[in-house]
Amino acid sequence: MTVTPTATVLPTVNARIYPKGGLDVLSRDEVARLRDASTGMHDLLRRCALAVLTSGSASDDPRAARELYPDFDIEVHQQDRGMRIDLTRAPAMAFVDGEIIRGVAELLFAVVRDLAYTAIELGKGGGRNLDSSDGLTDSVFGLLRNARILHPADPNLVVCWGGHSISRDEYIYTKQVGYELGLRGLDICTGCGPGAMKGPMKGATIAHAKQRRRAMRYIGITEPGIIAAESPNPIVNHLVIMPDIEKRLEAFVRMGHGIIVFPGGVGTAEEILYLLGILLREENAGLPFPLILTGPTASAPYFEQIDKFLRLTLGEVATQRYEIIVGDPERVARAMSHGIRKVREYRIEHKDSFFFNWSIDIPLAFQKPFVPTHEAMAALDLHHGRKPHELAADLRRAFSGIVAGNVKEDGMRRIEQFGPFEIHGDPDMMQSLDELLRAFVEQRRMKIAGEYRPCYRVVT
Repeated sequence: MTVTPTATVLPTVNARIYPKGGLDVLSRDEVARLRDASTGMHDLLRRCALAVLTSGSASDDPRAARELYPDFDIEVHQQDRGMRIDLTRAPAMAFVDGEIIRGVAELLFAVVRDLAYTAIELGKGGGRNLDSSDGLTDSVFGLLRNARILHPADPNLVVCWGGHSISRDEYIYTKQVGYELGLRGLDICTGCGPGAMKGPMKGATIAHAKQRRRAMRYIGITEPGIIAAESPNPIVNHLVIMPDIEKRLEAFVRMGHGIIVFPGGVGTAEEILYLLGILLREENAGLPFPLILTGPTASAPYFEQIDKFLRLTLGEVATQRYEIIVGDPERVARAMSHGIRKVREYRIEHKDSFFFNWSIDIPLAFQKPFVPTHEAMAALDLHHGRKPHELAADLRRAFSGIVAGNVKEDGMRRIEQFGPFEIHGDPDMMQSLDELLRAFVEQRRMKIAGEYRPCYRVVT
C-alpha cells in the first residue's frame, strides 16, 4: 500500500490497498465483473465505503460524513494478481502511521464484496426469482454464504436489537448483558452501529477473553440506507450489507438462535413487530425462538409502554412469544442460554441446520421491499379485525417509513419535498401509536444529537 498525505478540511490520505479474504483469489472474469458492478453503483459504493472509513462516528446524519469529506473517492481496479482498491482523500482516522487499520480494511472489503454480489447475482440476469418467497430466502442465504458467515457449529448466536440513541445507563446495561452472554460461550449479532448494537459486543469481548475463546463472532448486518447513519462500530469482525431492510431482517431471523431486545426507537419497534408477526403465524406456532425484552430498572416504563401497544394491536396471544426481564443481566443470559438449548433440540429432531433457520415460515408480505412513499404510508391498513400477523406486517411498514424519514437519505428527501408522512388507522390504535412515538421523541430515542423534527403525523 502506498500512502500520500493530502490537505483538506480534515486530515485525509490517498491509499492503495489489496483485498484479502474472499476477494484475494479471483479469476480475471470475476474481477472484471466486480469492477463493472462497482462502476455502475459508484455513488452507493462511495457512501458505504465512507461510512466504514469513519467507523465509530457518533453522528446519525447520513449526510454528515460526505460534508466532512466531500472529495473522498474510491475506485476498484483490475489486475492480473486480482484486484486493487484506490482511495482518494480518505479519512485519516482510518489509518495509523500511514497504514490502514486492519479491521477497517476488512470491513471495506466486505462493502465491495456485498455490493458487487448484489449487483451481479441479484441484478438482472442473476437467475433468482425475487417475486417468490423461496427465491427471496434463497437470495438471503446466498448473500450470507458469500460473506462466509454460515458455520455448521452448535447454535450459539444471539441477535441483539436496540437503539443507536440510548442513555448511558442503558448502554452500560447492554454491556453487562453481553458480558454474561460471552461467559456462556454465546456470540453476538447486531445491526453493527453504536449504542445497543455496540454494547453487547463490547461486554462479550471481555467475557470471551476470560474464557479464552479465540474464534469469536461479532456479526454486524446492515443495509445501504442505514450504514451511512449508523457506521459500523469497531468491534464488528464480520460485516454483511444486505440490499434492503426486509432482507436484513430475514437474515437476523434465519441466522439467530435467539433475540434480545434492548430499549430503542422506531427501528427497534419495527424489528419487534417483524419478528412477532412471523412468530404469530400458525405455521410457526410450535417453533422455539427465545425472545427477551430487557433493560435496566429505569427502563421498565419503556417496556410497559411497548407491551401495552403490542397487547392493543396484536392481542394477548402476542405476549406468549416474548419475556420481559428488567434489571437482571445474569437472568437474561441464563434464560437465553436455556432457550437456545431448546432450539438445538428442535433442530436436531426436525433435521434443520444449525446455521440457517429453514424451518421458520416467512411469508412474502414480510419479504417484499416496502418503499415508504407518502401514498404508501397513508394507505397502510391499521385497523382492528385483521389477523395479528397481517396487522403486524403493516405496523412494521409504518415504523419502517419513520426510520426512512429519520435517517435514510431517500426518506429524508421525500420529507423535505412533501412534508411529513401521514399515518391513518383506528382511533385507539392511532392514539396508542402517537403516545409511543411521542415518548420516543421525549426520551431522545429518535436522534443522537440536535432537535428532532418529526417526519410523520398520526391522524386520529
